[in-house]
Amino acid sequence: LGNIGAEYSKTRHNIGFMVLDELAAQKKATFSTEKLGDKALIKHKGRQIHLIKPSTYMNLSGKAIRYWLNTLKIPRENLLVIVDDLALPIGNLRMRGKGSDGGHNGLKNIQELLGTNQYPRLKFGISNNFPKGKQVEYVLQKFTDEEHTVLKPAIEKSTQMVFSFCTIGIQKTMGHFND
Repeated sequence: LGNIGAEYSKTRHNIGFMVLDELAAQKKATFSTEKLGDKALIKHKGRQIHLIKPSTYMNLSGKAIRYWLNTLKIPRENLLVIVDDLALPIGNLRMRGKGSDGGHNGLKNIQELLGTNQYPRLKFGISNNFPKGKQVEYVLQKFTDEEHTVLKPAIEKSTQMVFSFCTIGIQKTMGHFND
């Protein structure tokens, strides 16, 4: 998940897009602008993986996700939403098969439009190092230089988790990667 536009590029709220950019770069794929999002297709160990960056802005991500699941006929259990998480320390990663929206408006919209919270997600920790009432400003800020030292290995690990999810499934991936 993330927000479209140069002003949101490389912000905490766009960590999902940053992970997709790394996945595309590793497989030498490029994104093309299509309905409700930018899309790239990569292959890994005989599997096709559709990378979708919704163009609906974060709070309306469910519209794009529902559209692409239906268009590509992808079962919900094969969906993996990559999302920023304030409750996790910077760079910590957790994969879950279901869960609440945790106050995240993007996840809330997905849950509303899919009619369930039963879909896999990879939560990427962005920390909660902000003063009370400044959450919106915080998630829309770019990462600090200090945070970037943690980001690179965490983004690499997240790509490994995505490939694992796509090849051996969520349970084995959670068992191998979750702390």
